[in-house]
Order: sequence, then C-alpha cells, then structure tokens
Amino acid sequence: MSKKIPSPCIDVCKFRREGHCIGCSMTKAQKKLYKSIKKPEQQEAFLLMLTCQQAQMSRYTHWGPAYLKKLKKKKAKLADSLAQRLSEGENVGTKQTSRESGHG
Repeated sequence: MSKKIPSPCIDVCKFRREGHCIGCSMTKAQKKLYKSIKKPEQQEAFLLMLTCQQAQMSRYTHWGPAYLKKLKKKKAKLADSLAQRLSEGENVGTKQTSRESGHG
C-alpha cells in the first residue's frame, strides 16, 4: 500500500463508554496516535488492533460497513484480508485460525 489510509473515525465522536467513542471505539489518545502514524503498514496494524478492541468491547458492528463506505468515498484500499473481514461483518479479533482452535 502506498496511499495513506483514512482515519478509523466515522464522524460520530461521542466519548462515553469509559472514554471510548461510541462510533469507532477509539479513545482521544488513540485518535491522536493514529494521526501520528505515517506508514500504511502501521496504519493497517492499528486498524487490526482497533477491530480486536471493538470485538472485546462489543457493540461496534456498525463500524465495519461505515468505515468501508468511507474508504470507498476516499478511494483508499486496505490489505485484502482486512478489507474482506470488514465487508463480511466479522470482528477480526474474534476469528480463530485452525491453529488457535486446535484443529490444524
């Protein structure tokens, strides 16, 4: 990836759930951190961490479709594996590999 990946913010920005935004689950510190990340690979790693956080907190099933819409509008792309998981509505943090489940 050579193009900057847009912020995970989906323009809700209401910090309630113990300091987490009800739209994207980021804290104010995480929003500031994302703005400082310049390399697309690191931005995707941040998105992976964020989806794991959302899965643990639950209540964020709306974020994936809203973020994909934002990416489409800005003509930005994610790594295929992450984009596929978001489009399928899966919480990346809850998906087990065959190795993790003991079947492989």
